[in-house]
Amino acid sequence: MILGKKIAVVMPAYNAEFTLRRTYEEIPKEIVDDVILVDDASRDRTVDVARELGLHHVVHPKNLGYGGNQKTCYREALDRGADIVIMMHPDYQYTPKLIPAMAGMIASGIYDVVMASRILGRGALRGGMPYYKYVFNRFLTASQNLLMRQKLSEYHTGYRAFSREVLLKLPLLANSNDFIFDNQMVAQAAYFGFRIGEISCPTHYSEDSSSINFSRSVVYGLGVLKVSAIYSLNKLGLLKSGIFRDEAAKLQESFGKSDPSENAQKY
Repeated sequence: MILGKKIAVVMPAYNAEFTLRRTYEEIPKEIVDDVILVDDASRDRTVDVARELGLHHVVHPKNLGYGGNQKTCYREALDRGADIVIMMHPDYQYTPKLIPAMAGMIASGIYDVVMASRILGRGALRGGMPYYKYVFNRFLTASQNLLMRQKLSEYHTGYRAFSREVLLKLPLLANSNDFIFDNQMVAQAAYFGFRIGEISCPTHYSEDSSSINFSRSVVYGLGVLKVSAIYSLNKLGLLKSGIFRDEAAKLQESFGKSDPSENAQKY
């Protein structure tokens, strides 16, 4: 806990057998109260490793996609009483050692959302980020800041912290189950007026790090620009999209009901 706030770390996992243990071992257990792994029908030993580590884990019987995985992550964390939820990929691309700083920024009431940026500082390329991904990241971020009138250094990190209030307020169930979920979530947080902070984060790319290929990166990039344009139109009152509707489906509405992850098993 930090300042009486229960801290949960959630890890959306898919084929993370070789990096999960190392990621988990660096999580600062002295402040983290709960660690939850959601396995999205991995084809390797990810679930076996989770069991060996004694992790609370949820297993999807079929692959729901990256966004679908995160929806289960946040629902599970809220169900288990988390006040601050930190989402990080279990591929050891990001260091868990930043968890206390990120959680503290929310527990102190300074921010509602904290993003660990690979772009602040000089860690991205030095950590092995492919150059084309770096350029792609910078172009998309500049475009989004222009369209959304924000000043973030990166929108695409897989390492984020949220207050309970944010996760209960955002209409996350209206979002995509694919990779664009991350971007929709940031746009929603900005749209509903939550305070978004950033912290510089070193990164480590390896053969085991999760990534999407070039063609899917292009599809993702086009989706990002579309989300930003829709955000702008909604802010101007020219459009009313589902992901920005205050009355749209929220996570708490599914508490105690059948799990949309198709009978996911909890351990």
